[in-house]
Amino acid sequence: MLQSIEAGLYQIAAAINNYLSNYILVFLLLGVGIWYTVKTRFVQVRCFGEGMKRVFGSLSLNGGKQERGMSSFQALATAIAAQVGTGNIVGASGAILTGGPGAIFWMWLIAFFGMATIYAEATLALKTRVVDADGTIHGGPVYYITRAFRGGFGKFLAGFFAVAIILALGFMGCMVQANSIGSTFQTAFHIPGWVVGCVLAAACAVIFLGGMQRLASVAEKIVPIMAAIFLLGAMGILAVRIRYLPETFGMIFRYAFQPQAIIGGGVGYALKTAISQGAKRGLFSNEAGMGSSPHAHAQANVRHPHDQGVVAMVGVFIDTFVVLTLNALVIISTLYTSDGPLAACGAAAGSTLNKTNLAQAAFSSVMGQQLGSGFVAVCLLFFAFSTVLSWNMFGKINVVYLFGKKAAPVYSAIALLFIFAGTIMSNDVVWELTDLFNNLMVIPNVLALFALTKMVTDSLSQRK
Repeated sequence: MLQSIEAGLYQIAAAINNYLSNYILVFLLLGVGIWYTVKTRFVQVRCFGEGMKRVFGSLSLNGGKQERGMSSFQALATAIAAQVGTGNIVGASGAILTGGPGAIFWMWLIAFFGMATIYAEATLALKTRVVDADGTIHGGPVYYITRAFRGGFGKFLAGFFAVAIILALGFMGCMVQANSIGSTFQTAFHIPGWVVGCVLAAACAVIFLGGMQRLASVAEKIVPIMAAIFLLGAMGILAVRIRYLPETFGMIFRYAFQPQAIIGGGVGYALKTAISQGAKRGLFSNEAGMGSSPHAHAQANVRHPHDQGVVAMVGVFIDTFVVLTLNALVIISTLYTSDGPLAACGAAAGSTLNKTNLAQAAFSSVMGQQLGSGFVAVCLLFFAFSTVLSWNMFGKINVVYLFGKKAAPVYSAIALLFIFAGTIMSNDVVWELTDLFNNLMVIPNVLALFALTKMVTDSLSQRK
């Protein structure tokens, strides 16, 4: 019974996702990214140094309890916790499996323009946020959507976005994270999924109950540590495989424009597959244009919205050009190069490997089966756990927007059930449902971004 329901859901979600990814998502994401790149005169290039200086110039892993909201770094850490999740390991693996190594090039392109998009999102989130008398901050796309479109249409779009993000991140997204943790732990340590689900749900419940301050405190500590562990491991693999790096980069660029050579099919079909996979997985990884991370940046205590906008750009850079890229280089340099087990294998690799164990196979090829699988499992635990925490907060903000503060505990309880369920459900169904609601979130968010262009450009020109 359960299998037939999953099969039906998978077919419906996959059909809708194929249409959205191939014909709508790519144009919306690239369109809004290029639009803001031009309108801000390449803010992601001109102000990148300023963003790095704001992030690392006064880096502290103990920002302390804020009177309201979060420190700028806490907000960034919370956003990165959401961005650097399974999308960097499992999402990149899925893109390579389906779209070939060239899909990574399209992920890079999406991320470059996405840095301008997320600058706009963070700026608008700060300019339109609402602060209660007790200091509680409410901010995110629902607030700038209703500013962009007055009246009933704006309320409809905001409500549509709120429902989509609650389902996409608060429920389905948490299932994806839990599913990836459960799968990797079962492969590496032979721990049953339901055991992982119980422990994960209990740990999340403790932090959920502590509210935003506890989340901020956890995020600012766990994000730098988890990133450092993964980066050291990945760089160690690449040091061993350093002579294959030129071939690896060559494959990324060559198969970006000639993907049919590795994934089969005609030129048009293969190119569409590579681009759509890069866009879809790139969106799930860096979230620029999706409307999720603005919830975190809205909490930042900064003097000017521009200050957090440039910080937000660094989040996309770290997510895609550092973490995701290193993972992709490890996979391609160990598995797809001339001496790798998947050399010239292309889409046929999907018959023996899936999105989760592709990364484990890559790390295991150098570290050994037990150490490699265990390393990826531990990294995914950190990545996915931190993502669940941030996504729960994003969903909760929208639950409060729709139903009021009294609904928040009910939402958290339901989210915990989804976290547990994710560890025992089929991987493909969970991913397709999450992609579906992620795609739907983009539409109202991007419409508002286009409508509020002047608010963003005015903020950029008025910064001190």
